[in-house]
Amino acid sequence: MDVLRPQLIRIDGRIYRKNPIQEQTYQHEDDEDFYEGPMECAEEPCEAYVVVQTQQGFQCTVRAPSLLYKHIVGKRGDTRKKLEMETKTSISIPKPGHEGDIVITGQHRNGVISARTRIDVLLHTFRRKQPFTHFLAFFLNEAEVQERFLKFQEEVLEKCSMDRGVNCTIFQNPKKLHLTIGMLVLLSEQEIQQTCEMLQQCKQEFIDDITKGKPLEAEMAGIEYMNDDPGMVDVLYAKVHMKDGSNRLQELVNRVLERFQSSGLIVKEWNSVKLHATVMNTLFRKDPNAEGRYNLYTPDGKYIFKERESFDGRNILKLFENFYFGALKLNSIYISQRFTVDNFGNYASCGQIDFS
Repeated sequence: MDVLRPQLIRIDGRIYRKNPIQEQTYQHEDDEDFYEGPMECAEEPCEAYVVVQTQQGFQCTVRAPSLLYKHIVGKRGDTRKKLEMETKTSISIPKPGHEGDIVITGQHRNGVISARTRIDVLLHTFRRKQPFTHFLAFFLNEAEVQERFLKFQEEVLEKCSMDRGVNCTIFQNPKKLHLTIGMLVLLSEQEIQQTCEMLQQCKQEFIDDITKGKPLEAEMAGIEYMNDDPGMVDVLYAKVHMKDGSNRLQELVNRVLERFQSSGLIVKEWNSVKLHATVMNTLFRKDPNAEGRYNLYTPDGKYIFKERESFDGRNILKLFENFYFGALKLNSIYISQRFTVDNFGNYASCGQIDFS
């Protein structure tokens, strides 16, 4: 890493430099809960934090889901001890399984702020290693679209089943066709409620103005592939565009994404949403319930690898380049829960907003 161009981390709308430092490290029997990365952060007071003066000194609270407490505590409490020693503070963390605030107390305001900043960096680091739990999406559940998708599947298997890797196992479930806006890691009921409130704010502040209180009329037509080799395809998707040729749908999803990224609920990876509806995915080959996007980490932060067998999509792209899947009336954005379905076979939803 170039010390003059350190990694930047965005947390709660603020940007921190993650500076490389040399420090002594120790071997642990099991380091999954112990953070040995750089912990050097800005020491100057940060007005964004609420620090209260008490009879004992100063105090600041941090709200975090209980699932992440262990990463602040560390193996045998080593991470918390390190934080407390370096910032001259005392850090109180609720017991595992109990939701509540992490409370930082200390004699010096700067020390409390430093501890709070470091805890935010730890929470941000380990949150990024959590598997996605939810996603913002439009459901594409119009009867015409689902029927046309089944027609697409039938014709592809009829004309291209001899192509390498093409078979019925890699097609999307028609009841789960959707447009993803962004992936979420929601680790508590409070975070789910925060997401619902954020989505409602988006509706009031700009969605109503873009939609004029009516469904967005769009079309699902044409196919494209994700990678750069049509002979080695993992994901094939249908394209979605507005009927009137405007960019209102793209503007809407981009602004929703930007709002959720600035709040920290969605990690910033892209500046805009790639509007697509997955119709074929090689993840389905071994697991019909698999999903197109996933983290490469388990809930314990361990790296995982998913082997995929690609397919030759050249004939499919040639024969079905402009396949028409049908008209859409996009009227709702859903907060959908991964790996969970409702009574209709669609993704279960824990919140939504409607345009009309």
